[in-house]
Amino acid sequence: MSQVTSMDRTLAALSHKELDRVPLFLLTTMHGAKELHMSLQSYFRSADHVIKGQLRLREKFHSDCYYPLFYGAIEMEAWGGDVIFYADGPVNAGAPIIKDLPSISSVQVPEVSSSPRLREVLKAIKGLHEAAQGEVPVLGCVMSPFSVPIMQMGFEPYLELLFHQEDRFWELMEKNEAFAIEWGNAQLEAGATALGYFDPMSSTTIIGKEKFIRTGLPIAQRTMAALKGPCTMHFASGRCLDIIDHILETPAVAVGVSSLEDLGELKRKCAGKLTLLGNLDGISMRRWTPVETERQARMAISKAGRGGGFLLAENHGEVPFQVPDDVLWALRRAVDKFGTYPLKDA
Repeated sequence: MSQVTSMDRTLAALSHKELDRVPLFLLTTMHGAKELHMSLQSYFRSADHVIKGQLRLREKFHSDCYYPLFYGAIEMEAWGGDVIFYADGPVNAGAPIIKDLPSISSVQVPEVSSSPRLREVLKAIKGLHEAAQGEVPVLGCVMSPFSVPIMQMGFEPYLELLFHQEDRFWELMEKNEAFAIEWGNAQLEAGATALGYFDPMSSTTIIGKEKFIRTGLPIAQRTMAALKGPCTMHFASGRCLDIIDHILETPAVAVGVSSLEDLGELKRKCAGKLTLLGNLDGISMRRWTPVETERQARMAISKAGRGGGFLLAENHGEVPFQVPDDVLWALRRAVDKFGTYPLKDA
C-alpha cells in the first residue's frame, strides 16, 4: 500500500471516514517569520518569504496543510486602506475606508488583478500548490462580506448600518459579495485546495440568531455557492452551536468551532454531515506546558475524532505568535499518540 498523504488523510476526514489518524492543521502564519529570522513586516512583503516559511514549518512540525494566509487585513489594502504592523502580533487594519454611511454609494469594488498585495498572496498559493504536488492541502482565505465591514468602517458604525440603515447595508453587501467571490475564485484558480470563509460577525457571540438568519446566512449561502471550491465556515473563535442547523444549510463542508463550546455536542449534531475544525484555545495555548498540550489534544480527539469528520486545529484560525515551538511539537506528538485509528478510549 502506498504511503498515506496529508491530502488522503484530509479527504477521508471530510468524507467522515477514518484513515490512519486525525489530521493536524497547524494554522501557523506568523511563525514563518521566526523560522526565517525576519520581522513580520519584512516576511509578509514577499510571497517568496511566505512560501519558504510554510515549507520550513511543515518540514519541522508535519502539519497536514499549507496555510499561506498573510493577514486578514490584506483585503483592506486592495480596497485602498492601510494596515498596521506589530512586532509580535497579527497585522491590523488601519483607518476605516468608509468615513460615513452616505459614502457607501461611492465605494468602488477593487479588482483583484489590480492589487499588488493580493497578487503576492496568489503567488504564494501557486508556489505552495506546486510544492505540494497534490499531496498536501493548500488553504486559501476570504473574509465574509458580512464581516469585512468591521474593518471597512469600524465596529460601531457598522452596527448602526446593520440595524438602522437597511438599504445601505444591502448596497454594501452587494459590493462585498462581488469582491469576495472574485478574490476567493482567484485563490482557487491559483491552486488553493479549499477556502476558509471567515465570518466572526455571524457568530452568536456577536449577533443574535434571528439577525444572522436574515443577514449573515443568506449572504454566506450566496457567496459560498459562487465560489468554485470547498469552503470552511469559520467564526474566528466565536460561538456557533445555536446556529449549527443553519450552517448545515450552506455549502460549507466544514466549520471552525470554538473552545468556548462543547466539542462533543457539536460532534453529535454534525456527525456524518459537517466536518469540525478546532477547537484548541490559542490564547491559553501560549502558556501550555507540553503535558497540558497533550491533555488538551487528547480530550479534543476523544470528543470529536471517531468516525472522521474532525480536523484538529487552533480555534481562531491563526496560531498566536507567542505560542512556543514546544507546544507545536507536543501537538504533533499527541496526534501520533492519541489520534491514530482506531482511537483508544480516553
